[in-house]
Amino acid sequence: MNIRELTPTDTGRVRELVESAMTTSYALSPQQIETLAEEKFGEEQLTQRIESSGTVIRVADSEEWDTIVGVVVAEQEGETGEVRWLFVDPEHRGREIGRKLFETATEALREQGAERLRATALESNTEGHQFFERFGFEEVERRRVEVGDESLVEYVYEESSSAGERTADSEEGDEGTDAAANDGFPNTESVDGETTVPTDDGRVYLDLDAEHSGTEGAFFTAYTDEAHEEQFGYYCRNCGSLNVSMDNVERIECNECGNTHASRSTEEYDDSYL
Repeated sequence: MNIRELTPTDTGRVRELVESAMTTSYALSPQQIETLAEEKFGEEQLTQRIESSGTVIRVADSEEWDTIVGVVVAEQEGETGEVRWLFVDPEHRGREIGRKLFETATEALREQGAERLRATALESNTEGHQFFERFGFEEVERRRVEVGDESLVEYVYEESSSAGERTADSEEGDEGTDAAANDGFPNTESVDGETTVPTDDGRVYLDLDAEHSGTEGAFFTAYTDEAHEEQFGYYCRNCGSLNVSMDNVERIECNECGNTHASRSTEEYDDSYL
């Protein structure tokens, strides 16, 4: 997978991807989705953003599938950089595409001089709000945005100072185990950049893009190998337990704290937001 800048020839595919991702992940009507996609991701709007010096747009281009599978749009104003939109093709989720796009966008904003980072998510996005917490972002306000003739609620998240300190400490330290780097993920350790959970037999690896919402906290798919090929089970973020079961209707439940995820036909997602 290649992360690159958006080009004018990509606009049609990006519009298609946006509509598909919103249909899967947003509690909006088809008309609302079409209006939002046209206003924010129409050919003219995207072309203008490409030409804007304060805008960062990156796409994830899959050589395997020969198509664009993700897009992120960020804007900078003064010392503040804001990730405005991030979408991943529903058919390609669970491959850390969203994480890589988000990290690429925030790095580009910092290189442009942004000293404060923000990110936004519409209230109607049913899957994306917990995504920012994994990067140390916290909700700071809610505001209204106009889409067509309607007013929608938008959540604003901001990177906390402690998150920045943890990132700096991680970069300056060794590449070994760093439990402090996983604040908010109990009983985990960071090993060579991978979030892991120690077990009696060694450790399991968490796929932080394979997230399933729960009544008390998110669940994440756990693997016995770093390549995420052999599934171990699930990790409960609420209590840090791997003692998690799934029944025959794909209902996930933590046997330690009672956190529960009710299955949903469209809930194979990772990080599509906004």
